[in-house]
Amino acid sequence: MLNMENYDFEIEKIAKAVKKEKARKILLQFPDGLKPKSLEILKELEEKTAKEFIIWQGSCFGACDLPPTAELEKLGIDLIIQFGHAPWNYKNNKSKRQDIKTIKI
Repeated sequence: MLNMENYDFEIEKIAKAVKKEKARKILLQFPDGLKPKSLEILKELEEKTAKEFIIWQGSCFGACDLPPTAELEKLGIDLIIQFGHAPWNYKNNKSKRQDIKTIKI
């Protein structure tokens, strides 16, 4: 069994990014293997930032697997934090909103 205590989830880096981006509502996206830790990470981030975080419970098969733009817009997401993925430049030219940033952890 994987010991999650050995992993650095870069909470301080995320908190700084949230403040820098002036995000108000942040979506946390985890691959299935990290979802057991998601609520703990969410609580820690809310304590450090006093911002609203939402955990995406849908699939996440890789860095390019972002939630549908319509869902992000409906939820009012300002920032996406993807855990467990390498950086991937993503631009959705079909969306009205070009201000949803994605940070890979």
